[in-house]
Formats: sequence, structure tokens, C-alpha cells
Amino acid sequence: MAVEATGGAGAVETAEERRRQQRGWYCYDWANSVFSTSVLTVFLGPYLTQIAKAAADAEGYVRPLGIPVRAGSYFAYAVSASVLLSVLVMPMAAAIADRTGRKKPLMGAFAYLGAAATAAMFFLEGDRYLLGGALLIVSSVSFSVAMVLCNAFLPQIAEPHERDAVSSRGWAFGYAAGALVLVANLGLYMGHEAFGVSESMAVRICLASAGLWWGVFTLIPLRRLRDRPATGGRAAGGPPRASLGQGWRQLIATLRDMRRYPLTLAFLLAYLVYNDGVQTVITQASVYGSEELGLDQTTLIVAILLVQVLAVAGALLMGRMAVRFGAKRTILCSLLAWTLTVGAGYFLPAGAPGWFFVLAAAIGMVMGGSQALSRSLFSHLVPRGKEAEYFSVYEVSDRGTSWLGPLLFGLTYQLTGSYRDAIISLVVFFAVGFVLLARVPVRRAVAAAGNPVPDRV
Repeated sequence: MAVEATGGAGAVETAEERRRQQRGWYCYDWANSVFSTSVLTVFLGPYLTQIAKAAADAEGYVRPLGIPVRAGSYFAYAVSASVLLSVLVMPMAAAIADRTGRKKPLMGAFAYLGAAATAAMFFLEGDRYLLGGALLIVSSVSFSVAMVLCNAFLPQIAEPHERDAVSSRGWAFGYAAGALVLVANLGLYMGHEAFGVSESMAVRICLASAGLWWGVFTLIPLRRLRDRPATGGRAAGGPPRASLGQGWRQLIATLRDMRRYPLTLAFLLAYLVYNDGVQTVITQASVYGSEELGLDQTTLIVAILLVQVLAVAGALLMGRMAVRFGAKRTILCSLLAWTLTVGAGYFLPAGAPGWFFVLAAAIGMVMGGSQALSRSLFSHLVPRGKEAEYFSVYEVSDRGTSWLGPLLFGLTYQLTGSYRDAIISLVVFFAVGFVLLARVPVRRAVAAAGNPVPDRV
């Protein structure tokens, strides 16, 4: 049976062709998730901090571009710089993709730039902290931009009734790959002496392997995904020119355009709030485990693996729930689960890794599904022909505001001296996000964006 492509300006695709593209799309989550898991979450932070300390002066400072930076803060500052640059570049790249209809070449270019920068981390050794910071910024920005362009394919390759399941499978593929590669990397790292390599060499191999994995498996979506003709046309005067200033201007222009769709903005605000809570729990759980509960590094790494494995099952389970109950109701249920999980974390006894594993299991079960269904629900609220631009704002709201949760976490600890009080303070993000999302009439929002309304959404 032939069906009209969802983003295709009159193009007709068979259901089998659409499924082929969906399978290719899943493979990009499979390709790039190892970067966020093995590189950003586990290995790069401690290793780059060691390199910065080796290059520091007697007072413990390094001086990138002549700016004094305490070596222990160098990684955090590099991550912050990558977030700021991503906010500038993502809207610009997304606008070019929408106006030219060439999402796939841009996605491939940024994916391979990020993969190459990650693979080049093999050469991080000695006092090469500047190289490490530069590679981190390039790889992280490329990761974000390529992910925006990949997400923008979702409304084009999946019919409205399919998107919850398709998005959930993509997240499941990503978490499965992250867990698989992390197991291999941890085997090398923890048994490096048996393999005849030093600890630093083992870390460099783990970092580089993530880049190689990213590059190899990106070939599959680039072969299977298909660009659609642009619906808005290209601006007069030839190909668009790129500048960081254009990134800001494009972001502002897209936000102004979104004012025509206030219900889409209402959902984005709810997502901004509750996702900040999700991201903060992910980044601060290890701090809570080590500083408040007194758990060792091996326990924390096993907990990360447990989260990755169970996130696969959680994403698929919540995807099936969305088919029956709708994405909005399922996300609301996940926010209740997040609230209970974070609340339970407050009562965990110190020195008891078993209970921390239970907490990690609960996080894994709700994490993948809440993120996957948020992505698919937002895809219904995007006007046709503006997928990449709107998903760039979606990603900016993810990365550009991810400092609010850590700020509340840090301020609460500073004022109370208790990490338990800090972790319980994050409940506010899930409670407020729940209220904001509950107030969004998603069926009206889908119709207002000019899209067909699914039976359940």
C-alpha cells in the first residue's frame, strides 16, 4: 500500500520504504549514544582533569588563551563553552537544512566531524589540555547539531500513529549501544594490566573507540534516510552564509515564529522544566552516591550500566503504553514516577550499594521512555517544513537551560550542607513540569500546527 510521505511535498512512499528509513534512523541513536555514555559520562572528565593538573602551574592553574583557570574546573568550563557554542550553531544549521531540504548531508558532515574529534582523543596525553578542550568542544557541538538534524527526520519518516513507537525504539537502540560499548570499555579499563597497556592508554583507547563506533554506524542512516524537497524555498541571493551571529538571529526568528503556535510553546515550556530535572538527576546522582552515601567508583560505574540496560526496557515499555494511553498521559505517569524515585533517594541509607542499585533501576525504567515520548509528542506540534528549526529550539531548551537544575542542587547544598536536601529539591522540577504539561491541550496543539491528529496523543 502506498502512502504519502509525511514531509514530502507530494512524494509517495511505500510502507516498506518508510520502515527501511526508520530502521536506518534507529541506527543513528545506536551510533552516537556511545559518545554521551563512554566519553562524557564516564571517561573524559576525570582523564582531562588529570591532564590539566599535569599542565598546571605551582598554584594549580592552567591558562588557556591567557585566562587563569583552576585545573579542577577546566573540564566543566569546556563543557559550558560547548553548550554556548551549540546554542549558536544549532539554529543556524537547522535553518539551512530546512531552507535547502538537505538535512542528510549536513547531518553527515557534523556526525563525522564529531566522530573524528572523538577518535582524535587517542592523542590526549601528557599536558595536552588545550587539545583536549578543543576536541571536547568540537565533538560535543557536532553531536548536538547532528542530533537536531536526525530528530527532524522523525515527522517525515513516521506517520502520526507510529511516532511514539519509532521514537522509543530509537532511544532503546541508543541505550543498548551505550551499555554494550561501556561493558567492553570497562573490561579493558579494569583489566588493562592483563592486556599489557597502561591505565592512561586504556582510557585513550576507550575514547577513540567511541569515535570509531560513531563513524562506522553513521553510514547506515546516511544510506537509508532520504531528503525531501524544501517547502519554504531558499532565500534569494544564493546559498545561505553561516556565522555565529546568524545563529542568534535565527534562534530569535524561530522563537518569534513559534509565537504563532502558543500551544507548541506551552509544551516546550513544560518540557524545559521537567527535562531539566531529568538531566540534573542524571548528572548529580553519582555525586550524591559518592559524597552522601559513601559509595566507591566501581559501584557508581555498575549503577551507570544498570541505568543503560534498564533504559532499553523502559523506553520500549513506555512506547507500548503510549500506544494504548497516549503519549501525554504516559509522560505524566513518568513524571509521577520520577517524583517518587527522587523522593525515595532522600531516604537511602549510606554505605548500602544495594539500595542505590534499586534507585538506579528505577531511574533507568523511566528515563528512556520520558525522553523518547517527549521527542515524539513534540514532533506532532511542529509545522510541516520547519522540522529542523523547531527541533533546534527543542535541543536548545534541553542544553541551554540545563544549568538551572544543577544551580538549585548546588545552592541547596551550599545553604544546608546536605546532599539529601539537594537531591530532594529537584522534586520541584517534576511537580511544576507535571502541572504545566497537564494544562497543554495536545490535540488542539497538533491541529493548530496544521498536522493530522492521531487517535491517541
